[in-house]
Amino acid sequence: MVYRFVIFSDEVDNFFREIKIDADATFFDFHNAILDSVGYEKNQVTSFFLCSDQWEREQEITLFEMDSSSEYDNLVMDKVELRDLITEEKQRLMYLFDNVSDRAFFIELREIILGVHQEKPVCSLSKGNPPVQLQTPDDFSTNASDIVDLDFYGEDDFNDDELDGEGFENIDFNDSNY
Repeated sequence: MVYRFVIFSDEVDNFFREIKIDADATFFDFHNAILDSVGYEKNQVTSFFLCSDQWEREQEITLFEMDSSSEYDNLVMDKVELRDLITEEKQRLMYLFDNVSDRAFFIELREIILGVHQEKPVCSLSKGNPPVQLQTPDDFSTNASDIVDLDFYGEDDFNDDELDGEGFENIDFNDSNY
C-alpha cells in the first residue's frame, strides 16, 4: 500500500510537494523524503504532529526520544511506521522543520493506493521554492514599532494608577469601559 501525501506551506503561496511513500515506511523515512524534496539540511530537530481537521496539533512523533509530560505516548520517528498512525485519506499532519521559530509544513494524505508496494519514497510533484529552512535575525524586523503599536494598551488615556500592587482590586469590571 502506498500513501500519496501533499505538502504545502503557509509562508509561500506557490510551494507544493507531493510525496509517494510505502505505508510500511517509518516516519523517519518520511522525514528524510521531505527534507530531500525541499533541499534542507538534515541537522535540525524536527517533529511530526498528527492534526485534527482544523490543523490543531495532537500526537507528536519526535526525531529523538524525549522526556515528555504529554498526555500522549512518546513516539520516535524511526520506530513508528506510517501505517501505525495514518489510516484514512484526508488525514492531516504537520511537520515542524524550524523548532525555534515554530515553522511547519502542512501535510494531508490525499490517496491510499492499494495493492502497490514502493521501495523508496518519491517526490512525484514539485512546485515552487520552499521557505528558507531557518530564519536568521535579518528575517525579523528590527524596529519594534513595526511589530507592536506604540499605544500598547489600546487607549491613549491609559492610566497606570488604575492598577495597584495587589492586582486589579481598584477596577470596576461592571463599568462599561471594561
